Amino acid sequence: MTISKSLPDDKPRTFLGTPKLPAKYATIVMPFFLSILMSCIVSGISTFNGVGASPQFIELWLGAWLISWVVAFPTLLMVLPLVRKITGHFVDLR
Repeated sequence: MTISKSLPDDKPRTFLGTPKLPAKYATIVMPFFLSILMSCIVSGISTFNGVGASPQFIELWLGAWLISWVVAFPTLLMVLPLVRKITGHFVDLR
């Protein structure tokens, strides 16, 4: 006889002490984090390429990152449906 332990459905799921958002918010949350990471990496590489390891690097990088993130997040929200459609032409999503 196997006894399976399962969590009660009424127990709230949390991450770092805050309740998780419902699944319907994934279409906003995923591009939010993707835009943060991608703009951070790209602006860092671009800033380093432009100014090198100068004393102002961090300040310049953070300024460039903020501007690029402000552009990247809404851009991702707009183009993600198109990217999903294009991906569907190349990948069997069944």
